[in-house]
Amino acid sequence: MKGQMVKKMTSQLEFWKSDFGFEYSLRDRNRISKENIQKLHCDWGKILSRALTPYPKSALEVGCNIGRNLIVLQNYLDELHAVEPNAKACRAVRENKILENVVLHESDGFSLPYSDNSIDMVFTSGVLIHVCPDDLKKMIQEIYRVSKYYIVCIEYFAHEPREVSYHGKNGLLFKRDFGGLYLDTFPSLTIVDYGFLWQRFDSSDNSHWWLFKKNNLG
Repeated sequence: MKGQMVKKMTSQLEFWKSDFGFEYSLRDRNRISKENIQKLHCDWGKILSRALTPYPKSALEVGCNIGRNLIVLQNYLDELHAVEPNAKACRAVRENKILENVVLHESDGFSLPYSDNSIDMVFTSGVLIHVCPDDLKKMIQEIYRVSKYYIVCIEYFAHEPREVSYHGKNGLLFKRDFGGLYLDTFPSLTIVDYGFLWQRFDSSDNSHWWLFKKNNLG
């Protein structure tokens, strides 16, 4: 079944739906450029080389921003879906002819408009770090519900949960061991692989990544 379509408006989500959320999309680290896309190819090549049994045919990005990951994943997967809460970012995706085959919803990770086990791989990239710890389990439960085979988590890491000032503002960026959170919350998940993406050496950002597989189907 689909998630309960009850809109959950947190202060963080309200902030990312604002004009700042779109302006963030246009900064150097997030903008679409040949260099950024090449680096993302390296990132996803590493991650997807471990997702082989079965290899995913469809993916859903939770919080796609202006679609950089989607541009790259078109080279790897047959079917792409995305949700994005910022209206201007959604418009940028829809106006990008490269992404015309992406199924996009102006929505968020708290109520994904998809049925249980309906998408082969569901992922976030730099999204969970912006979710308040009190709301985090609700979002990863939705990600788990919709995923059929794989969950990919690409986020900033910290050994212990902690908040980090974000552009001089509080309550917007939280680091933790997201991989551990997934495993502790969902005992049926197994870790396929994990690693560190080093921006200094052919990566889009300094982030940790985890590839999980669901093992309770049937």
